Amino acid sequence: MTTTDEVGAPEQQPIPEGWVPPTWEEIVEQHSARVYRLAYRLTGNVHDAEDLTHDVFVRVFRSLGTYRPGTFEGWLHRITTNVFLDKMRRKQRIRFDALSDEASARLASPTPGPEQTVHDALFEDDIQRALDALQPDFRAAVVLCDIEGLGYEEVAATLGVKLGTVRSRIHRGRAQLREALAHRAPTRPAVEAKPAGGLRSRVTGPALQGTP
Repeated sequence: MTTTDEVGAPEQQPIPEGWVPPTWEEIVEQHSARVYRLAYRLTGNVHDAEDLTHDVFVRVFRSLGTYRPGTFEGWLHRITTNVFLDKMRRKQRIRFDALSDEASARLASPTPGPEQTVHDALFEDDIQRALDALQPDFRAAVVLCDIEGLGYEEVAATLGVKLGTVRSRIHRGRAQLREALAHRAPTRPAVEAKPAGGLRSRVTGPALQGTP
């Protein structure tokens, strides 16, 4: 079974002369809202998204000493997605005991504010229910591709699986979404629909059109 320990570490690259790793405060300030939005899209509710965000930053905190220059956002995508899948497989919470109270408090109040972050991640109820009904592996692949905008190769690298596996998961996930959201097709064709926010169109568009 693939875990965050196996695929969550960034690629090792030579350290450029004069490079200084980001501080904990910089990571929280710059990336906490992004991680929370992805966590919410994967879990579908505020409580689990907060738990997942905390667990992700525990992993980041523990791994920061081994980080090397690279795509930091890609590293966070890998950690967030794989911690989510680990939690779904184990059905138990990863203990959040590595951070100080001060660091934990900063995570609890990301910038922008929690209300705006939740609003940015929200979908209509039927879309969220359809996503929640997907098998976790399918949901992760669809969220990363159709909502986060990653390419198939990036999704494969994030999940630590083969490209063909990613294509299969996305195809099957979209097929299930298309079936669950069939009521949208007659009145809201994907070509003409302009729902609020581009994220919704990425879910409903490929799902309703059956894009492979």
